[in-house]
Amino acid sequence: MNKGFSRLFEIVNKEKRTIIGLMSGTSLDGLDIALCDFTGSGTTTQVTLREFATVPYSKEFKDKVKAVFSKRQVDLENVCLMNAYIGSFHAELINNCLQQWNIKPQEVDVIASHGQTIYHAPVSLHKLDGMPDATLQIGDGDHMAVKTGIVTLSDFRQKHIAAGGEGAPLAVYGDYLLFSEQGQNRIMLNIGGIANFTFLPGDLDTSKIFSTDVGPGNTLMDAYVQAKFPGKYYDAEATIASEGTCNNALLTALLDHSFFDQGFPKTTGPELFNLAYLEQAQKRSGTEALSPSDVMATLNRFSATGISDALTKALKEECFEIFLSGGGMHNPLLIQHLKEMLPGVPLRNTSELGVAPDAKEAVLFATLANECLFGELIDFGAGQKSVPSVHMGKISLPE
Repeated sequence: MNKGFSRLFEIVNKEKRTIIGLMSGTSLDGLDIALCDFTGSGTTTQVTLREFATVPYSKEFKDKVKAVFSKRQVDLENVCLMNAYIGSFHAELINNCLQQWNIKPQEVDVIASHGQTIYHAPVSLHKLDGMPDATLQIGDGDHMAVKTGIVTLSDFRQKHIAAGGEGAPLAVYGDYLLFSEQGQNRIMLNIGGIANFTFLPGDLDTSKIFSTDVGPGNTLMDAYVQAKFPGKYYDAEATIASEGTCNNALLTALLDHSFFDQGFPKTTGPELFNLAYLEQAQKRSGTEALSPSDVMATLNRFSATGISDALTKALKEECFEIFLSGGGMHNPLLIQHLKEMLPGVPLRNTSELGVAPDAKEAVLFATLANECLFGELIDFGAGQKSVPSVHMGKISLPE
């Protein structure tokens, strides 16, 4: 038997698997690396987070990604080069972490790599007749497998689209397996560049589960800070926004888009919610002269409003508790807004459920890899177009 397949066969027959989950989001903060131990699969999945690190990206790396990120027209040679470069670079970061953790590559069974999203194009956004939903993540899995010596699963979102989904959000699968609880309706709210949530019904009926994007989390705030405050990448502790005042005219213009009227589930990205979107809203509302702090205060409120409105519309009279993750949970003004808009709804974080909130997305992709190699298909019901019953991930062998 081929040596690579022999190793894969050995892995899929192990009782306990060690899997590294990787996540690099649209905020471009850095690479999340989660070293996890798994036993079981499906509803018997048990995961232990052994090590976690977020390796910050340098300005040079961020600039390279931004040159091909969320643009309709880019240099194709640059996209080609960055696909290989990111795969090799992420492999280097993994090797460095393993060395720091005193763990040999041979002790790791699988890497689960999200890759770096550079464009997300659901039909609802591109609106081109005859063209399908599509998304593109770069950071080649073969480069990662060869340079680490570890079997690598990558490119998870393509299978989701092929099976009838939109490629996002994918958190619903891991959320269901790791965080569902009999008798408690749970909202797993992730506030990354784009905010999304998964609804986990307390009766454990998989046909009721859904996951949806709701609009911008940090992406517009981060982009505005980077444009107006050189050297800053985000509004740490909401310092800038807290100095300003929300402008209702601009807030109304920002919320005036058909995306917010679409039913659930739905998906979006920085391809829509970007600085051009803000500029158009300012022109329509006559607020071009607003101070940067007032704009930031309004953008902060905009993110909170999109999240709270979506939860209210989607769940109506349902009682639920919210478990937070993602960079936005560290924004005190954003969290303050959510508490005001969702009175009586407990806001907790996933550390109470055994997974550090900053590590959650990386752990979820490790869970997808565990399911791909060891799990049976989960039936989410025939009506769940956005949650197809499918295994995801392309396998790259080191040899």
